[in-house]
Amino acid sequence: MGEYQIGDNIKPLDPSKVGSVVQYGKDKSSLRHKAIGESLIYNQLYPFEGLQNYTSGIIHHVQLTGLKPNTLYYYRCGDPSIPAMSTIYHFKTMPISSPKSYPKRIAIVGDLGLTYNTTSTVSHLMENNPDLVLLVGDVTYANLYLSNGTGSDCYSCSFNDTPIHETYQPRWDYWGRYMQPLVSKIPIMVVEGNHEIEEQAENQTFAAYRSRFAYPSKESGSSSPFYYSFNAGGIHFIMLGGYVAYNKSDDQYMWLERDLANVDRRVTPWLVATWHPPWYSTYTAHYREAECMKVAMEDLLYEYGVDIVFNGHVHAYERSNRVYNYTLDPCGPVYITVGDGGNREKMAIEHADEPGKCPKPDSTPDKFMGGFCAYNFTSGPAAGNFCWDQQPDYSAYRESSFGHGILEVKNETHALWTWHRNQDMYNKAGDIIYIVRQPEKCPVKPKVIKPWPIGKYQFNWI
Repeated sequence: MGEYQIGDNIKPLDPSKVGSVVQYGKDKSSLRHKAIGESLIYNQLYPFEGLQNYTSGIIHHVQLTGLKPNTLYYYRCGDPSIPAMSTIYHFKTMPISSPKSYPKRIAIVGDLGLTYNTTSTVSHLMENNPDLVLLVGDVTYANLYLSNGTGSDCYSCSFNDTPIHETYQPRWDYWGRYMQPLVSKIPIMVVEGNHEIEEQAENQTFAAYRSRFAYPSKESGSSSPFYYSFNAGGIHFIMLGGYVAYNKSDDQYMWLERDLANVDRRVTPWLVATWHPPWYSTYTAHYREAECMKVAMEDLLYEYGVDIVFNGHVHAYERSNRVYNYTLDPCGPVYITVGDGGNREKMAIEHADEPGKCPKPDSTPDKFMGGFCAYNFTSGPAAGNFCWDQQPDYSAYRESSFGHGILEVKNETHALWTWHRNQDMYNKAGDIIYIVRQPEKCPVKPKVIKPWPIGKYQFNWI
């Protein structure tokens, strides 16, 4: 609410001058319930002459509690005292946490941006009628633009002399307006990518990401918007941060250990994890870039029997076989990279196992996180080398095409995964497989359980 400002003489709006109200109910003609929330603004400021500063419109966060599971609700938002209320929208809550109830379809998409390919991805995604959307990082690519709006497919190639990595924050506003027909009716859960870092004055980062989305951090025992968890029917989702500390002594690791220990597989049989930079990708782009995160966390995820992992970052599609420590393992997760949502940086095409394409080890560490953990393999077909010389046996399918994926969990042991190319017809799948859990072969010890709240929804608008 209220327009953003960008330039030399910006004057931030006062969030306290406008109410944050959601009126809602199960009857469209009678929105009898009301929830009041909070509002905020954020700034993107640069301490250098000639760079344009930005201040957002007023962003509202309202939490709805006591909602019935698997129920259609109508709502409108705004400030009725002005009066300024939106049109009436609707959404459907998630099914109750149970081994017998699941969302019909969950859309998984990454590295979306706002391009021609984005519009094709979102159009195909909406045709699949998802009940929930997971966006696995890299939302708008606002940091591929200077603060004056000049953009490039490669920031470091075109703007290597800028005193700070600039962004053009109105891209966030454009993206929000474009996505409104989808996110006004379908819940979307987001995890940060590297393009959300967005450095600014006083070493601040992630200002837009922290302000524009809501996260059930508190409800899931997390102190951070960068990692949290939630249930959707019989699935427990864990959203991890690839760009915040993750070693055993760090808050994120300790939170993850507690969260995993409190998962009751009798209630939520499926355990799905998501973060941005992939551990198992065979493309040269970002090859073994997140190795330090893998070294820190892979054992923990394996011990607790994570079933599926979704990542982005690499601008292509790839699905693994069940794998642990680069070795085929029937109890390891299936890793799926869906960084092909529509980004501006073009597709990843080359593979590290192609002749002459293996990256040098010192080129692989993530620049933001630092550290070096990727060494030559010590066992298996690639022993003594940094890359395989053919497609690794853990890599089941890979393709350089824009698209999105749909997860349909059928019961406690079977889930249908389909990947949809943008260039195909709406009803065609480019990759399709049943992912099967085998709890009798891969038992997970029961832990002390804490109940999970199911009747809360968070609404945000600007």
